[in-house]
Amino acid sequence: MAPHLPRGNQGNGVVFPSPVVMLSIIAVAMAAIAFVATRGGEPDEREVATPVRQESSPTASADPTPAEPTKTKKPRPEIKRDKVFVEVYNNSGITGLAGSVGSKATDVGWQVVGTDNWYGNIPTNTVYFPDRLKRAAKQLALDLGISRTAPADGAMKLDRLTVILTAELAATG
Repeated sequence: MAPHLPRGNQGNGVVFPSPVVMLSIIAVAMAAIAFVATRGGEPDEREVATPVRQESSPTASADPTPAEPTKTKKPRPEIKRDKVFVEVYNNSGITGLAGSVGSKATDVGWQVVGTDNWYGNIPTNTVYFPDRLKRAAKQLALDLGISRTAPADGAMKLDRLTVILTAELAATG
């Protein structure tokens, strides 16, 4: 005959986890929270100058000047004009303006993939850029003599620079 269990303990009861399991779960959760809270940007690199020890001598000045640590900037990679797509649009009444400016951009190395007319209100000649091409946009603007750059808007492709012309470019020497 099978042992008789008291009423209420016939396999329907709730089993609570042991304190060790509960502490383990809490420890893992705390570690995950600490990981998320402490991750972020890479730490700033700083050049540490080692102090120069000066020996006391009768001719040494009483007020030595500390050496200034030199800051070295990492050179930015060169912009590869031939790898950046550019579209040039004419928003003026000047026939052929987009084509001539597109040729000028091609002559200095940019990869012009199209020229056309633009319909809309643009205040002045502008190079529009997606975030990742901001430096390239500034360089293209310098190359063409355009003083205004702006983030691309919804009607523009986000894999290229968009030049919209409202007037002839100033002659660059």
